[in-house]
Amino acid sequence: MKNINLGLIGLGTVGTGVIKIFNKNKPLIESKTGAVLTIKKIADLDITTPRGVDIDPAKLTTKPEEIISDPDIEIVISLIGGIHPEQEFILKALENKKHVVTANKALLAKNGKEIFDTAYKNGVSICFEASVGGGIPIIRSLGEGLAANRIKSIFGILNGTANFILTRMQNEKKSFKACLNQARELGYAEADPTLDIEGIDTAHKLSILSSMAFGQPIPLDKIYCEGISQINSFDIEYADEFGYCIKLLAIAKDFEKGIEARVHPTMLPKDYLLSSVDGVFNAIYINGDSVGPTMYYGQGAGQMPTASAVWSDIMEIVNKNSNLRNSNIYFEKNPKNIQDIKDLLTKYYLRFTTLDQPGVLSKISGILGNFKISIASVMQKERSAGNKVPIVMLTHEAYEADMQKALTEINKLDIIKDKTILIRVER
Repeated sequence: MKNINLGLIGLGTVGTGVIKIFNKNKPLIESKTGAVLTIKKIADLDITTPRGVDIDPAKLTTKPEEIISDPDIEIVISLIGGIHPEQEFILKALENKKHVVTANKALLAKNGKEIFDTAYKNGVSICFEASVGGGIPIIRSLGEGLAANRIKSIFGILNGTANFILTRMQNEKKSFKACLNQARELGYAEADPTLDIEGIDTAHKLSILSSMAFGQPIPLDKIYCEGISQINSFDIEYADEFGYCIKLLAIAKDFEKGIEARVHPTMLPKDYLLSSVDGVFNAIYINGDSVGPTMYYGQGAGQMPTASAVWSDIMEIVNKNSNLRNSNIYFEKNPKNIQDIKDLLTKYYLRFTTLDQPGVLSKISGILGNFKISIASVMQKERSAGNKVPIVMLTHEAYEADMQKALTEINKLDIIKDKTILIRVER
């Protein structure tokens, strides 16, 4: 059996999980790869704090360069997160002809092309199954299982924190703030949850998935991104009455005229498969031109599911099955334009907070009509404090550009007392 040495940079939550799996399943891993694997060296700034796993102290170092420059280490597992210095570590490892496994979605979303090009130039692999969907094998499914398909669309619930909050808001009728605090108490939300609740983490993941699916770079700054912090219990209640639920959705579609890539709260009919994905779970719904619709579901984060994905990449490299697929994912010679959100054609949910007086509805509907936006349903609830009343509408399909112009005019009316809430609807 061939001997293969691994080097691990980053002994945080996921890195510790990688060691746990290796200690527990080493015979299984080696039987499936036909190789003797050794984690030769582990680098971290903190090598004194116990991690609850058995590690030979002689393997620990505070200097990642010892791994990157070691000629006997063939595979580098880089799990420190952030952009710098992980980008420099990964590039140097690739230049030293080492295969690299990473879980860094933000880095790949922002600077992936340089990393993929460097890997390809040096004849090595960069694998990143753990960057999207935790333990869900979505990267490999796109790169292998669906390789003969032209992907038509991707819909994904890709952030467990946001999905947990929206699920609790729906099931327990609690406020956004209360559910966010609950997520923090349970360890699902960071002290600063901005990346999760404002859709940024989801956008990072969509950039990776859509780049693979459509064969061209989908830069992060081309993805429209909107979070869930403006959603309140009224919106959850009204969506339910209309027969919908609200999810933070990553959406990418391939049209003749261009590619649509967006992240925002989305109203989905309750009978959709994605509507039943609750709590911290993730799901990705992919439609291919040959295979049709497929869905992938599982734990989208956490120590062991993510570490499991890291090991799937390591084992693929050892088995020499990757053939640089993940190192050169940009292959279309004539990339399409990425559409601006203003060109989106969809249905909308609108919640206005207005004065409770005659003629309010006609003023709002008149402005919508001026921009060719027709109303499908209207719901008006009882008066709230301060003589305010919520008016909720579902529209027929309209262009985003027209909708934004209409809302700009409506929000100038003296009858409008709070910011109008807009949620896009998928059917």
